[in-house]
Amino acid sequence: MKIFCVGRNYAEHAKELNNNIPAEPVIFLKPKSALLLLNTPFYYPEFTNELHYEAELVLRISKNGKYISETQAAHYYNAVTVGIDFTARDVQNELKEKGLPWEKAKAWDGSAVVGKWVDLRPEMISKSINFSLKVNSELVQSGNSKNMLFSFNRIVSEISKYFALNIGDLVFTGTPEGVGECVVGDVLAGFFENDKVFQFDIK
Repeated sequence: MKIFCVGRNYAEHAKELNNNIPAEPVIFLKPKSALLLLNTPFYYPEFTNELHYEAELVLRISKNGKYISETQAAHYYNAVTVGIDFTARDVQNELKEKGLPWEKAKAWDGSAVVGKWVDLRPEMISKSINFSLKVNSELVQSGNSKNMLFSFNRIVSEISKYFALNIGDLVFTGTPEGVGECVVGDVLAGFFENDKVFQFDIK
């Protein structure tokens, strides 16, 4: 299983981190070990003092493929949920300043949280999907798929130019504005429309 992630897919999020708005999807990967397993506690990493949450819509790949056209891409994923792409922001900023890769800030063990899956019906792809994140019952992020710079189909097609997609792969489609810091004791809850799809606390 591979975990693909898309950066800077919401213009307002790119702006809040002083990043340029990309002309094509920004793709990076997390290893399989980054996935936080169900009922596994999330521990604050020892190597960072600035842990940030980034709530995202996540797709589940349901069909093997490569060089997938944008018009056919919808046939290659069948479920969606809300997840968190955790980022050690202080580590990332330090690595970026040095011009170094920043996997250490994004791809560490347990850095990817995935909620309960929702079967993706064709009409859901064409309409907008609302999702949100609450920390300690306070709304901190609210996103809508209509605001993505690159659609689900464009993302899947773009990834498949470089990497074979396999059943069970995950695609994190980018986070909206509102990312922020979280600390030990915080309770994070993700919502797909009005349904809670995950909740856990930081230990």
